[in-house]
Amino acid sequence: MPDVISGLATNNQARASRRAADAQVQSAAEASRIQREMFDRQVQLQEPFRQGGLAGQNRLMELLGIGGNASVGDYGRDARDFSMNDFEVDPGYGFRLAEGNKALERSAAARGMMLSGSMLKGAQRFGQDMASNEYQNAFNRFQTNRSSRLNPLMGLAGAGQTATNMLSGAAGQLGTQLGENAMGAGNARASGYIGSANAYTNAVNQMNNMAAQAFGMRGGG
Repeated sequence: MPDVISGLATNNQARASRRAADAQVQSAAEASRIQREMFDRQVQLQEPFRQGGLAGQNRLMELLGIGGNASVGDYGRDARDFSMNDFEVDPGYGFRLAEGNKALERSAAARGMMLSGSMLKGAQRFGQDMASNEYQNAFNRFQTNRSSRLNPLMGLAGAGQTATNMLSGAAGQLGTQLGENAMGAGNARASGYIGSANAYTNAVNQMNNMAAQAFGMRGGG
């Protein structure tokens, strides 16, 4: 009877060890599932920003002539320096020059000096003065227009980089968590196996001790 009771206790202890290990393994698997689900949700939320960043970066590279679609008509337009051609086609300079010349012509016509040497010299001097005064303004407008094109694209690219960095950090964290979960599950299984083995080993030892005692008692009799 004691042997039967001891055997039942041993089986119960072994089963309890295995059930505890199985419960820990299931918990680790559920934790991993939830963590993956949360990571996938982060990817979903950040994807529009990442895509916007890629689009902004591609367009930025095209305008700077360092990548993207090289067949676009304005490829590399913002990589060059301000030129005299830019100055001459500047709308502010062109408007002021045209209006100034009109004023000179009206003044000369009113005085009966249209196309006179004095009028032509005045127009030439006016054009030179206008060019000297307006060059810096035209350059500033060139830079302002350039910045107005590039800055929004840089902002988009920056947002995409931020989203990518966040996802990289989340991916690294997920990898660490899944690794810890796998280690925990492995340790739980090992503990369950060891617990079962210890239960059976203890039972065998008890049976051996009982047998030795019984043999000793018979020998002594």
